[in-house]
Amino acid sequence: MGAKELIEAGKAYLGIEFGSTRIKAVACDEAGEVLAIGGFGWENSLKDGIWTYSEEEIFAGLKACYSDLVKDIKEKYGIAVTSFAGIGISAMMHGYLAFDSNDKLLVPFRTWRNTITGEAAEILTKEFNYNIPQRWSISHLYQAMLNKEEHVKDIDFFTTLAGFVHWKLTGKKVLGVGDASGMFPIDMSTGNYDEKMIEKFDVLAKETALAKGLKDLLPEVLSAGENAGILTPEGAALLDESGNLLAGIPLCPPEGDAGTGMVATNSVKVRTGNISAGTSVFAMVVLEKDLSKVYPEIDLVTTPDGALVGMVHCNNCTSEINNWVKIFKEFQELFGMTVDMNELFTKLYSVSLDGDKDCGGVLLYNYLSGEPVTGFEKGALVLARTAEDNFSLANLMRSNLYSAMATLKVGLDLMLKEEGVKVDEMWGHGGYFKTKGVGTKIAAAAINAPVSVMETASEGGAWGIALLAAYMDKKNGKSLSEFLSDVIFKNAKCEKCMPDAGDVAGFDAYIEKYKAGLAIEKAAVDVL
Repeated sequence: MGAKELIEAGKAYLGIEFGSTRIKAVACDEAGEVLAIGGFGWENSLKDGIWTYSEEEIFAGLKACYSDLVKDIKEKYGIAVTSFAGIGISAMMHGYLAFDSNDKLLVPFRTWRNTITGEAAEILTKEFNYNIPQRWSISHLYQAMLNKEEHVKDIDFFTTLAGFVHWKLTGKKVLGVGDASGMFPIDMSTGNYDEKMIEKFDVLAKETALAKGLKDLLPEVLSAGENAGILTPEGAALLDESGNLLAGIPLCPPEGDAGTGMVATNSVKVRTGNISAGTSVFAMVVLEKDLSKVYPEIDLVTTPDGALVGMVHCNNCTSEINNWVKIFKEFQELFGMTVDMNELFTKLYSVSLDGDKDCGGVLLYNYLSGEPVTGFEKGALVLARTAEDNFSLANLMRSNLYSAMATLKVGLDLMLKEEGVKVDEMWGHGGYFKTKGVGTKIAAAAINAPVSVMETASEGGAWGIALLAAYMDKKNGKSLSEFLSDVIFKNAKCEKCMPDAGDVAGFDAYIEKYKAGLAIEKAAVDVL
């Protein structure tokens, strides 16, 4: 069956992901082949000190994104869409959406970006003996309780953005286990919320205005492959303003962007992982066993099918590289040259490989914002060197690329070196890996493990959640990792880079100087 016939017969799979700056839709077939895409740009707003997206923006964006997908299908195949074999919704993990018993949103959506829950995160981490980051949903809830916010007494349910949109499409208050693991810790033996920690939380909540026990407030946890409800007539109207889309389509469990990124890079198997490197950077490694102790730098979450994952998340990655490239663009324009930005990025990334393995002593801090992994609430941009250091274009660019991975390496080294976590292969995706043979080489040096980039990596989380919709429909007794390896990525083309011993030693030398030089960064933050 060709793409047109497949879509016309309602046998394609639809994935929609709400990212920080873009909502993206992907339609694919059961083998993962992308048939059409759609998108809609949006931005969060700072209102009363809270980073948020309004309820109206969420659903206007959903409609606009779906409409753009329908337009792409119409232009490519000349047909209207009436149905799909499955739909999946994904979004930024964590955050806080709280509702009363009449399903009214009590306070504006508090996104993962907010750093207003420090007191709650610290108390819960200590109480649970488990790292609870500020961006987790439970931190937001408990901080609201500590602040004695008026809305707390009326909370009947709280969820994430993916859970909210899924609920409005299906009427089901559920969440995929990967996204749920960023709301509250998951017990690996049950695949559900940790009961002992829920009991501890309820003890903490005794003196507050919370009307229900925590268990009754959280969404139901589902694993990849389970049916998470069907599209209702109201949901179809919410998604498709044309009215062509029919109700009754099954939906897979809604997931967070971290989980869909793992699916999109085939890294849900034990001893695999992925690095997502763009404006921010995070790495996820599927663990064979629990870590020996609590690390504030490492989040413990799960894959969409419930395997334990160690995650390191850093706020800063490629933005300062982009700023340096902009400087070289201005230099070219000064001489009246026509600038091809793709060529400029490629040449500047590539010249970094001519630099010294340790960047010739050139040190760079790319902290546009704070960086919790290294203990910074605010950031400053610093280029530091001595007169004896080898300051060249190649070393400047190599230091830029090292600095984009440096804080991530600080966190990952806790897993890989202190805990002895084994990684057979990491998969990279994001702008950092766009220039062939450069990002993979430096990332492989940072973690001393093979790093690969697939041609399909650019499809991202919207494709990942579409694959989860396909898995729900076509799993045929396979585990998620088997389905991905045997069906989706069976013939995938990729660029694989093995770690070079000289690069590994050079990055290790750089990172020791980098950690010692954090005092320079602190001074810059204090003074500037």
